[in-house]
Amino acid sequence: MDDVMKPKITVQILTFNEEKHLARCIDSVASFASQVVVIDSFSTDRTVEIAKEKGALVLQNKWLNNYAHQFNWGLDNANIESDWIMRLDADEYITPELAEEIVNKLPGLVDSVSGIYMRRRIFFLGQWMKRSGTYPMWVLRLWRNGHGRCENRWMDEHILLSQGESTRFEHDLVDDNLNDLTWWTNKHNHYATREAADLLNHKYHFTPFDERDESDGEQAMFKRWLKEKVYANIPLFVRPFIYFLYRYFIRLGFLDGRRGFMWNILQGFWYRFLVDSKMFEAEEIIKHASNKKEAAQDLVEDQWGLKPPTKTANKG
Repeated sequence: MDDVMKPKITVQILTFNEEKHLARCIDSVASFASQVVVIDSFSTDRTVEIAKEKGALVLQNKWLNNYAHQFNWGLDNANIESDWIMRLDADEYITPELAEEIVNKLPGLVDSVSGIYMRRRIFFLGQWMKRSGTYPMWVLRLWRNGHGRCENRWMDEHILLSQGESTRFEHDLVDDNLNDLTWWTNKHNHYATREAADLLNHKYHFTPFDERDESDGEQAMFKRWLKEKVYANIPLFVRPFIYFLYRYFIRLGFLDGRRGFMWNILQGFWYRFLVDSKMFEAEEIIKHASNKKEAAQDLVEDQWGLKPPTKTANKG
């Protein structure tokens, strides 16, 4: 395709000690990215060196325990002038088929389309988790510059479009983390704390956060509706069992073999059970307080050390 016709795309990646993944990630976007911006949280390994070797612009900013804050900081400070912006995690990469689809389809989109959903393919211990309800997982990762930002929540944050419609591309991006199970469990322990904070906030409404438009029929909105309107109303410690049984048997997770069994036990049951345990611990403290709303907020912000999310500035 003639470079004159080719839309300019900036890929923004957040990093902290991602030397295992970063080169793979950047190489996967080389065929279509006009710029790669790495927002680094002061890595202590070779992350910054690798990013610069690959030609990326590197900006460093202190992590405030909030993905959205860091990502939106990058949008505000990287002076991005491209037509489109892509969000990509360092342990993700774009398949060659998706890269070709982006090059071929993006120039032909009508002006009313501002966002592109693509399928995320999750790997666990080197194996694609094709079942268990985790594929296809549709995520909005490419949008017109100025038409989207990352919603501010403690967990499960997505890109919010401020204007325009969205469409879907056919091919996949891949989430394939190469770290070991110790790293994985430590990461999910932190995730469980943030997930519990979101659930407490949903119950006690102690701080505002971004809400997706309920008219958004995409998968992410439906899954959030299920979590907040259905799952959250099932008793603690019962819901992880139900969720595991649903994923492993009804969604055929058992067909993914031993790794699939591990994945569903750890991510579909243990993680959810850990969230409920943190919720139980929190509720035991909150129930003795005269002002439960303030008690929930103090626990999340002071004891758990989570900065309150703020409303996304340019949300339409």
